[in-house]
Amino acid sequence: MATRSGNRQQANTGGANTTGTAAKPAMRKPVFIKVDQLKPGTTGNNLTVKIVNVNTVLSKKPRNPSSLRVPARPQQNTRIAECLVGDETGSILLTARNDQVDLMKPDTTIILRNAKIDMFKGSMRLAVDKWGRVEVADPATFVVNEENNLSLVEYELVNVEE
Repeated sequence: MATRSGNRQQANTGGANTTGTAAKPAMRKPVFIKVDQLKPGTTGNNLTVKIVNVNTVLSKKPRNPSSLRVPARPQQNTRIAECLVGDETGSILLTARNDQVDLMKPDTTIILRNAKIDMFKGSMRLAVDKWGRVEVADPATFVVNEENNLSLVEYELVNVEE
C-alpha cells in the first residue's frame, strides 16, 4: 500500500524540477501580416498601418453614479472613433475605444498587436481589446491603398447542413 501512494505522489509532480528554478518558455517573435490577409473571425493579428482619417462616433458622459444603489467606481467618458487605416495592400475600419482615441491622428503610423476582426452589420471591423496593444510607430513610407477597402465587403452567415 505504501508503494502505491508513493507512486501516486511521484506521478502528480510529473517529474517537475524540484530545485525551484523553472525554465521560462521562449518568447515568440510576432508575425506581422498585411491588411489584405485579414479574414472574418480571426484574432491575434499584428499589423503596421497608417491612419487615413478619424471619425468620432460616440462621446458619452457616464450616468449619475449617485442614482445607483451600489457604490460605483469612478467612471470616465466613453469614447468611440472609427478610423480608416491601411497599408499598401488595402484598408479597413478600425474601431478605437477610450484611450486609443487619443492616439488616432491622420497620417500617423501605428502598430496593432493582437488585433481581432469584429463583424458589424455584415462587414469587417478591426478592433484592439484589453488583451491587445496600440503603439505609435515611426512614420511609414508606404501609401495607403484605399481602393481595396475590406470594410465595404459584405459577408453573410451561411449555415451548412451536413
